[in-house]
Amino acid sequence: MTPSTRVTIAMAGISLVTGAAAAQQTRDTSGGRDRSPSRVSIRAATILTAVTLDGRLDEAFWATADSIDDFRQREPLAGSPATERTVVKVAHDANALYIVVRCYDSNMHGVRASQLRRDADLSSDDNVRLLIDSFDDRRSAFVFATNPNGALWDAQFSGVDDLNENWNGIWEVAVSRDSAGWTAEFRIPLLALRFHAGTNPDFGFNIRRFIRRKNEEDLWRSYGRAQGFYRLNNDGTITDLGDLHRPHELELYPYALGRAVETEHDSVGGETTRGYFGGKGGADAKLGITPTLTADFTVSTDFAQVEADQQVINLTRFPFFFPEKRQFFLESSGLLDLGTPGRVQLFYSRRIGLDTSGAPLPIVAGGRLYGRLGPWRIGVLDAQTGGADKANDAVVRVQHDLFDRSYVGAIGTLHASSGGQGVQRAGGLDVDLPLVVHGANLEPKFWIAGSQTPGVPGTPLAWRLSTDNPNDLFDNFVSLYHIDSGFAPPLGFVRRTGIWETTGHVDVMPRPGVLGIRQLDFTFPIPSWDIIANETGSVLRSADWQTAWFEWRVFGGDRQNGDHFEINFQRLMDAPSGTFEIFRGVVIQPGRYWWSRYELQYFMNPGRPLSVGAFVNWGQFYGGHSTDLELTAAWRGGGHIIVSTDLTRTKAQLPVGAFTAVLSASRLEYDFNTRTSLLAFVQYDNESERLDFNLRFHWIPVIGDDVFVVWNSGYTTQPLARFRFPDTRALARPLNGAFVVKVVHRLTP
Repeated sequence: MTPSTRVTIAMAGISLVTGAAAAQQTRDTSGGRDRSPSRVSIRAATILTAVTLDGRLDEAFWATADSIDDFRQREPLAGSPATERTVVKVAHDANALYIVVRCYDSNMHGVRASQLRRDADLSSDDNVRLLIDSFDDRRSAFVFATNPNGALWDAQFSGVDDLNENWNGIWEVAVSRDSAGWTAEFRIPLLALRFHAGTNPDFGFNIRRFIRRKNEEDLWRSYGRAQGFYRLNNDGTITDLGDLHRPHELELYPYALGRAVETEHDSVGGETTRGYFGGKGGADAKLGITPTLTADFTVSTDFAQVEADQQVINLTRFPFFFPEKRQFFLESSGLLDLGTPGRVQLFYSRRIGLDTSGAPLPIVAGGRLYGRLGPWRIGVLDAQTGGADKANDAVVRVQHDLFDRSYVGAIGTLHASSGGQGVQRAGGLDVDLPLVVHGANLEPKFWIAGSQTPGVPGTPLAWRLSTDNPNDLFDNFVSLYHIDSGFAPPLGFVRRTGIWETTGHVDVMPRPGVLGIRQLDFTFPIPSWDIIANETGSVLRSADWQTAWFEWRVFGGDRQNGDHFEINFQRLMDAPSGTFEIFRGVVIQPGRYWWSRYELQYFMNPGRPLSVGAFVNWGQFYGGHSTDLELTAAWRGGGHIIVSTDLTRTKAQLPVGAFTAVLSASRLEYDFNTRTSLLAFVQYDNESERLDFNLRFHWIPVIGDDVFVVWNSGYTTQPLARFRFPDTRALARPLNGAFVVKVVHRLTP
């Protein structure tokens, strides 16, 4: 167990009640549907006397405070009482919320706790999550979570399914364990939240507990099959919060950085770029314009501490989508976009400050404004980049509330380059209408966008119409796209243009309750599909298809122990109009190729100390045959050390040649405590014939401050290279290498 965090606060008698509605509500325990006559509320009183936040629940006021313990299962038996008791108590003062969660457990030896690092994936552990809808609009929320080790995890939730796990707030938690269970005390400063200031504002509120060994999900509210933790219109409310105002309207984050860059070499050991020593300083700032509107600024931005992108071997003829990892672009990132992530996006933040290869470009300065003004959500971002091609990039995004959870929105993006290319623009409109029809979820969506590029006549368009029906027994989805061939948003991502496309699936997911199976998943007889046709053709005529993918899930699902399995049959088609290199030295000729494949998957519950997974896909491939194999393994050594590895191998025998593609990624993590971690990441792929190392030490002296020590280096593995890794001579001829020390300090003037 990690040492408890001790923070002195001012607190007095607390009153926390669920109200008469809580006692009178009725429940359908068979289906888990909440039939509460009104929204259940929690009343918190003002804090007056001093106590210590230590996770032990040993202060006198906690013993006398009212509590809630009416938790119900969502998994495995929706609506049934939780198998282990959970007690929650809430308080507040002028600066923060204090929430204590007592997790009783009849088998403390079975409690899972392997993570310590901040923002680690807590799904492998027992954990609790708090959801605070501080706007009380039932549309967005802040989420805070911890496990029995006291690891910190947080996220921003907005819309229906946009969970930004890369957001980091300033808050803390103290955790303790005993023979009867474990306890977490959260202190969440009001500065971490956004809310309507004034007397007695209401905060939407919900709590989720996950018991890993049972794969049991317990919730206070919204535990129905078609609901869930992020269905905000079913959550409860924190009331009687007094006169609230956000303190410290300004936060500054200055940084200092030192960097030693090694001389870069080509694959035969020839020098390409001289090394150097250098230093740099800059700052980020956060300013509360209003209690609901925040501005961020960055000057001389540097992202040297960001973990390297994971390598891929792309065996298609289309670009690959890499996720954003840079902190400045992550907060409220879901608001600044329109489109379909990974396919068509009007704003893709990696277009700013990174070139097409992923190498950084200098960001001179940037600013962002985001938040709420009444029924409007607003997001504005502007950044000035330097280097050889100086440019200004801007995006404006607005959304207006409709009905309970719906919205209509608009976006505009602009790229103005100093290279004489003129100004490139894009804009779009969208509407999202999540509905509940007879207790079932239904979400129709529509977006349309256009771009303007100097030298390209007119305004090429792209649009998508879709409807989603995500429910427990049936999960159905269908969409239709059209993308003009000249569509090119300057700050966006477009995987393919000049197409018609339809995607969809019809999943049937019964719960047999036998043979250790929790829920099955079939896509039979109607397969999942993704069909792309020529811009001048139709998705209804196979002769017009460019690519097609069909998958029948013959047998699949989840076991009660958390393991996942699938047996699939696939039918695919590709019709390249020109040659393309699928792998080094292997070129696919134009033609029309159809093939069939078979697939098996089995992945163990990640809560096991040792979890492994296997994926194998085999069959015809571009007139020949191939076999794809993926193996994963992770070992969690009791809370301090985690070792994981992934190996992907594709062996293909084609009429135009044979190849074997190998990609491996291994990670070693050692967590000294919840604020100090060491990550070692090693990647290898035989297409680029290189091995890359990324070593990252992260220390958080206090929440808000950061110290990073990062080392990156890459080496060639070409068989004929003179300085080939693992030959020790290769250490003197790296492809690239850098050692960076970065210190960030938080100031609240």
